[in-house]
Amino acid sequence: MEGIPVISILSLSLVITSVAVIEFRNLKYSAYAYCLQAILMCSIFFIFARENHNLYWWLATAFVTKVILIPTFLLRYIQKTEVMEIKPPLSYLPSIVISCVIMIFFYKITHTHADFIAPNPEAMQEPFRTNLAVSFTIFALGLYCILIRRDAIKTVHGLCILENSVHLSLVSLAPKLAETAIIGIVTDVVIAVFLLLYVIHGIYKEFGSTDTYQLKNLRW
Repeated sequence: MEGIPVISILSLSLVITSVAVIEFRNLKYSAYAYCLQAILMCSIFFIFARENHNLYWWLATAFVTKVILIPTFLLRYIQKTEVMEIKPPLSYLPSIVISCVIMIFFYKITHTHADFIAPNPEAMQEPFRTNLAVSFTIFALGLYCILIRRDAIKTVHGLCILENSVHLSLVSLAPKLAETAIIGIVTDVVIAVFLLLYVIHGIYKEFGSTDTYQLKNLRW
């Protein structure tokens, strides 16, 4: 397949941007980092679409939702709440260390045992093997972001990372199926992101904070 080195580079760049999304304490910078990750995802879709033209539909919708709409929603609601993230339980350095440990551990494990995760010959070849390792790695990073962060908007960032990990594994495992584009389009989380941000804004107006630890104060 043409462009294998390019796909691998783009795929590995998703890990770097995931760490940036998680570790930037300025929420605007996190949104910009996610936008960059979305552009990288669209670039991967574009390369695969040269062999499966149905993926161009997924590429088009992903560009609109991931690159334009979701970053716009994030930046809009960040301006209405707080620019700086609510102080998380872990300080900057320990969080960076944990992110790096997750990144190295999950990438090594999934890259080494790709045959167990996806037992088919194509999954053992590049760039599919690297893509699967990256998808599991950024899934773990997104889950870490959701579980460890106190800021509600930051948890939305984590959800967006999770979505990209699922979509990367989908396009890597079934790049030639027509149904891949359909599944990718219908599993887009843009509506969920909008609704979550709408609720978060309501919570901010009520409590003056996006701290998820304060949700226990909600009463009927």
